[in-house]
Amino acid sequence: MTTPGKPPKKVKEKRQTPAERQEAMRYNHMMYGPTAGELRPAAKKVNYGAAYLSHPKFQSLMTALKKGTAFTFDITDKGKVCAIATDGAHISFDGKVIFYSRALNKHEDNLLLDREVTVQLQTIDALVHLVFAVVRALPELGPAPFSYQARQFFLGAETLEGGIPTQGPNLLLGSFKHSKVIDKGRK
Repeated sequence: MTTPGKPPKKVKEKRQTPAERQEAMRYNHMMYGPTAGELRPAAKKVNYGAAYLSHPKFQSLMTALKKGTAFTFDITDKGKVCAIATDGAHISFDGKVIFYSRALNKHEDNLLLDREVTVQLQTIDALVHLVFAVVRALPELGPAPFSYQARQFFLGAETLEGGIPTQGPNLLLGSFKHSKVIDKGRK
């Protein structure tokens, strides 16, 4: 019985439970794919080495390597101070040699990457940027033959560490022109 003067009660719509909503979403994804709002943003492409390339201390380091002289500077990565140095033939990071420079002829040196040390330190961001910056700073080497994903270096489809047993610890990156003074012997 309804009393005169009161409106009739509205019938409430049945709301979807969270479990029903999840099932409906799963079905919609299966049938139609994610909607535009549900798409995850694309991962940002990191420009490895860019911070070093324009820095005057890094440019001095590369000049010192080409001239065969010594140069050192410190960087801070997550509160830890690391020294980047060259003695004219090597580039070291925190006391460990990363790059070797070996004479090829009168005008050029070969640049080699020490895979073992690089793999040991590959989770340090400053080192990753340094490795890419050195290769990018020497245009004669061409593009870097390796890539970096998921906190690991890759050489092609294989990890950098995977090639050590078969190819050895040193990775030849190519040759670059140096400006070292060469002593000329008397004739």
